[in-house]
Amino acid sequence: MQGQNLFHAEPGSSGQSDSQRPLTVTELNSQTRRMLETRFGNVRVEGELSGLAKPGSGHWYFTLKDSGAQIRCAMFKNRNRSIRFVPAEGMQLIVRGRVSLYEGRGDYQLIVDHMEEGGAGALQRAFEALKLKLATEGLFNAERKRPLPTLPSHIGVVTSPTGAAIRDILAVLKRRFPSIPVTVIPSAVQGKEAANELVQGIERANNSGLFDVLIVGRGGGSLEDLWPFNEEKVARAIAASEIPIVSAVGHEIDFTIADFVADYRAPTPSAAAEVLSPDQQETLNRLSLLNRKLQALMKHRLQVLSQTLDNTTLRLRHPGERLREHNQRLEDLEIRLQQSMTIALQANTAKYERLGDRLTLSSPARRIERMQGQLNLLQNQLNSSIQHLVKQKESHLKQLSGMLDTVSPLATLSRGYSIVARGDEFIRDASQLTEGEQVTARFSQGSADCNVTHIHKD
Repeated sequence: MQGQNLFHAEPGSSGQSDSQRPLTVTELNSQTRRMLETRFGNVRVEGELSGLAKPGSGHWYFTLKDSGAQIRCAMFKNRNRSIRFVPAEGMQLIVRGRVSLYEGRGDYQLIVDHMEEGGAGALQRAFEALKLKLATEGLFNAERKRPLPTLPSHIGVVTSPTGAAIRDILAVLKRRFPSIPVTVIPSAVQGKEAANELVQGIERANNSGLFDVLIVGRGGGSLEDLWPFNEEKVARAIAASEIPIVSAVGHEIDFTIADFVADYRAPTPSAAAEVLSPDQQETLNRLSLLNRKLQALMKHRLQVLSQTLDNTTLRLRHPGERLREHNQRLEDLEIRLQQSMTIALQANTAKYERLGDRLTLSSPARRIERMQGQLNLLQNQLNSSIQHLVKQKESHLKQLSGMLDTVSPLATLSRGYSIVARGDEFIRDASQLTEGEQVTARFSQGSADCNVTHIHKD
């Protein structure tokens, strides 16, 4: 606005100060408003919310300020309806609107069309929301944390190869245990692509099969600088890693989502290196102590064995004497064996003689002769019994046959009687017959077909 005349001259005037008409306050404010709106147009402004007023009209009036200045703002009802959060005193906001002037009071102001959370406030809320989500899924549970190796065989570090974090890690490892191999998996640690590169670095480390532990981290910075380590994709990559992961992000007071998901949270990158590397001097001192203890134990053991050997030597007898004793004992055993064999032989001879006598008395030939006589006797008795039984059955059969002939219809027929039948039906009464039908008459010898010509019912 520098160099622009804010005063309006009447048409046809010479422009001299004595002929100029002064502007009214309304005219001055009106021209100033038009000039502000034309000069600036839409602007985006970030500042701290202060003095928010919400009158019954539905409009919002507030002040945006920073450490050096402030500006009055108005956001009308048709615009603030779309806001999805509740503005609060002290909240950091980013607003978009046009610069204007409220002519009635001459107040310079910003007419706000759009409002969003800015600064650390929005990031902090996003941090808390993701933290709650992942905690609910169990990604922070202690039981899923894996133990770190006592002495790593190969450490992988996913970080910026030019940052302070990798220098601190290498310095600590060189000082404490320089023989541990370390490989840097390069990754951006801030900016838009940092989260994707961190995920790719973790996946490459897992696919390589080289490492038994990973450090994922960076040096300190603002919440915005550390934000890639609060991304959900990074947290899930850490949770899915088959290699134990140490999170080492920022300073001791900085906490990220990666810290909660990782198997171990180190307050700084240097602390991560210290956790994974035993102190070489301390290890050497411990080995020296163990070596001294081992030597003392071996010395004591040798003393005990030496004393045992001395005691055994005192109790040890000359081998020749022991051989003589064994030889004498062997001769005694030989004599006792011969005596035992002689006694056993005599006893067995007597036993065999007794058995021979008993065998002669119970010879099978004699038993066969006795059994053959018994068999012949039983055979004769069996034949007599069979003949007697056959005669009884023949007599009984003849008796039954005579009784059967007595009641047999054939015997009746032989006495001059006959049987009249119509098919399978026997005729017992003349009333069963009908004149003109044909019947069969059965005689003692043969049968005849007969026609019924007359029926006598008397």
